[in-house]
Amino acid sequence: MLDLDFIRKNPERVKAAVSSKHQSADVAALLSFDERYRQLRAERDRRRHEQTEKSKLVPQAKKRGEDVSALLAEMNVLKDRIQALEDEAKALEGPIRDILLQIPNVPAADVPPGSDSTGNVEVRRWGDPPKFSFKPKPHWDLCQGLGLVDFERATKISGSGFIVYLGDGARLERALFQFMLDLHTTEHGYTEVFPPFLVNRASMTGTGQLPKLENEMYCATADDLFLIPTAEVPVTNLHRDEILQEEALPIFYAAYSACFRREAGAAGRDTRGLIRVHQFDKVEMVKFTRPETSYAELESLVGNAEAVLQRLGLPYRVIHLCAGDLSFSAAKCYDIELWAPGVERWLEVSSCSNFEDFQARRMNLRYRPSEGKGTRFVHTLNGSGVALARLFIALLECFQREDGSVALPEVLWPYLRGQKELRPK
Repeated sequence: MLDLDFIRKNPERVKAAVSSKHQSADVAALLSFDERYRQLRAERDRRRHEQTEKSKLVPQAKKRGEDVSALLAEMNVLKDRIQALEDEAKALEGPIRDILLQIPNVPAADVPPGSDSTGNVEVRRWGDPPKFSFKPKPHWDLCQGLGLVDFERATKISGSGFIVYLGDGARLERALFQFMLDLHTTEHGYTEVFPPFLVNRASMTGTGQLPKLENEMYCATADDLFLIPTAEVPVTNLHRDEILQEEALPIFYAAYSACFRREAGAAGRDTRGLIRVHQFDKVEMVKFTRPETSYAELESLVGNAEAVLQRLGLPYRVIHLCAGDLSFSAAKCYDIELWAPGVERWLEVSSCSNFEDFQARRMNLRYRPSEGKGTRFVHTLNGSGVALARLFIALLECFQREDGSVALPEVLWPYLRGQKELRPK
C-alpha cells in the first residue's frame, strides 16, 4: 500500500493513479477519515496531559486538607472523554485501512501515459520471426499430431481451460522449467525455492491480489486458503513481518510452481489450445532490494528472463507498459512477448515489475540500514522467468517442420536424454 503521509502530500497524484489504473478508491473519503482520526488523537493527547496534571493536584490538595471531590469528578469526566476519543479513533482505523488497500501503486515517473495496451511502448526486439516454405500449423494441430496434449480428457477431468500433457509433451514441459531453474540458480544468482501452492489470506493481501482480485482466484473456502496465481505470492511473503539486515540485500529467489487463475470474465477468449488456461506452470524470479538499487535490479531481472528465450533461440520483443496497462501493485513493468507463427500473434510469457515499497508496506517487510537508526521498507520485484504454456506454444510453432515434426533447441537435449526432435506418432 501507499504511505499515508505520501497520500496526504500528493492527493492529486494518487487520484490520477487510481484513474489511470481503472480502479475505484475514494481518496477524498480517506483523507477526511484521516483528518478526523488525527484530530481525535491530538485531542486525546491533550486530555491525557490535562489528566496527568490534575492527578498531580490530588495529593497536594489532600495534604492541605482540601475537599478533592470536585477534582476527582473532573478527572472522571476526562477519563470518559479520553475513552470516547479512543473509541471513535479506533472505529476509523478499519475504514482507513480498507480504502488504503483499494488504492493502487503510483506509476513511476518514466511510465508511458496511456489508458490501455495501445499506449504500451516497444523497447527492443531480439531474433527474427521464422520464415516457412509452407503454412505453419497452430500449436493445437501440432500437439495432436505429435501426441503431446490430450485436450478432451483434460476437459473430462477438470473442465475447459485445463491441460493433460502426455509422453513427449510431459517430458518437454518438465525439461523447460528444469532448464529455467538451472539457468537462474547457476548463472543468475538466485536461490531455488519450492513453495506451497496454497496460501492464506494474509499472503494474498501482502502481494496485492486481495482484496481487488478475489474473484479471479480459486479459493478453498473451508480453510480460507487460495491456490496461488503465481509463485510471486508465497515467495515474496517468505519475509513478511521481518526486519532484514541491509548486508543481506539483495536477496534473489527463483521458484517453480503450478499457477491457478479462474480468468473470471474471460469466457470465450482464446478457448482453443493453450493460450489461455486455468492452470499452467511457471518459473518465477523474486528480488528484495534496497530502494536505491531497485530500478537497476529491474533491468537485470528483465535480462534474466530474456536469457531464457535467447538460449532457446526464440524471437521476442520487450514492451514497456503504459500506466493504464500496469497491474494494481506495480510501479513499472516490462512485458516480454514471443512470436507464435501458427496463431500469428505475440504472446506474453513474462512480466517483470518493480513494486517499490508498495508490497513491503502491506507485508510489513523492512530492513535495518547498516548506518543510521530505524528501519526502512525494502523494495520488491518479480518477473516470470518464464511462463508456460505460451513458451510451449512458441517453441512448437517456431521450430515446426513441414512434415509435422518439431526440432528441439540444443539447450534442452540434456534434459530430454539426448532427444533432438519431436516426431508424429
